[in-house]
Amino acid sequence: MASAEGNLTWLPASDHPDLVAPPVAVGLAGVTDVQVARIDPTLADTAAFCAAYDVDPASSANCVVVEGRRGDLTTRAAVMVLATDRADVNRVVRKHLGVRKISFADQAVAEELTGMQQGGITPIGLPGDWPILVDRAVAAAGPVVIGAGVRGAKLLLPGAHLAGLPGAMTLDLVLH
Repeated sequence: MASAEGNLTWLPASDHPDLVAPPVAVGLAGVTDVQVARIDPTLADTAAFCAAYDVDPASSANCVVVEGRRGDLTTRAAVMVLATDRADVNRVVRKHLGVRKISFADQAVAEELTGMQQGGITPIGLPGDWPILVDRAVAAAGPVVIGAGVRGAKLLLPGAHLAGLPGAMTLDLVLH
């Protein structure tokens, strides 16, 4: 039966900074309730990951990087929703960020600005001025699997931990 832990071997993330991107390792410094597991990088995308490792999609949260503009001002943010849901980027996220135009950030730009790999970008270790928008279902989900900043690993942590990150806000983000 699928679960948050799936069939992975979870280890304390604080003991394995080599399994996460450098900014994620910095963001996890002193944090004890986060675990990490090595995965096949070709299976990092959510559907393939959940199927291969018997992880419940309702226990997997995706991080999408968005970029909004109002005049000359550009705002980037991380949006966290469960893998079973879709974020309402065009209405809810755009309105919350106070931008006129919004889109998903360019992959190369997102990788450069975060120091993380696409398919592994996570809210832990993001630039400090980026808002982190966490859907209420993620915050209430119990243990969730998220990216580790690299495609070859995943993190397991309480969803509430994401809501407690610096710059994080919990909102109703799901497209209905």
